[in-house]
Amino acid sequence: MNAALAEIHLADHPVVSKESWLAARKALLAHEKELTRLQDRIARERRALPWLRVDKDYRFDTPDGPRRLADLFEGRRQLLVQHFMFAPGWEQGCKSCSYMADHNDGANLHLAQRDVTLLVVSRAPLSDIQRFRERMGWRFKWVSSYGTDFNRDFGVNFSADEVADGNADYNYMIQRFPHEEAPGISVFYRDDAGQVFHTYSRYGRGVEAMMHTYALLDLTPKGRDEDGLDYPMAWVRHHDRYASEAPTKAPAAAACCASQS
Repeated sequence: MNAALAEIHLADHPVVSKESWLAARKALLAHEKELTRLQDRIARERRALPWLRVDKDYRFDTPDGPRRLADLFEGRRQLLVQHFMFAPGWEQGCKSCSYMADHNDGANLHLAQRDVTLLVVSRAPLSDIQRFRERMGWRFKWVSSYGTDFNRDFGVNFSADEVADGNADYNYMIQRFPHEEAPGISVFYRDDAGQVFHTYSRYGRGVEAMMHTYALLDLTPKGRDEDGLDYPMAWVRHHDRYASEAPTKAPAAAACCASQS
């Protein structure tokens, strides 16, 4: 592990006077403010997107029994879905999707105050989901889309032929993807008449919106410290496995839901 972590050399970071440091910091601040304004503008454009009515009658297995998509809002108008890579037959959920999900419980309380229900959806049978959820100690709501087209319709499940031929339709483009499962985030709105609309989805590196740890790492001197690794997110483990599993060499296809461009 130590060999994979970049060393920081003092020669690369000169020690200067406070005045020089403040000058450099203010120059960076100007760029940070540019980014903030750009993010605000893009957020407005995102909210202005047209909506797509969801007419298909999706049914999900939940701890409370079968539920339609409209039932999963739990009385709120907005539903934020994490598409979690956990396929039928898998022993456990994707480690990188688990890293993403580790942030959910903290955000959930606050999202509920802003008319948002946070939900995790996977294709694995509900019994497998519940077993893994208990192991990880999570409290967020997690349902199964087993036997439905939900994951495929929302761009996070591909056929074996599509993967083999490099023709997966992911992140709004045909591309090569290493798995039949992919990560993503989808957002839905439910009106007073009970109609459900698909308002937004994002994939690839867009899922970092739910990985708050990365935002914190980006503030540190070493940053994400992934340059020397075999593939992005190679350091990530299920949170109950950090002490027992050392990083291993692996091909890029093993990156699970490691950030895609």
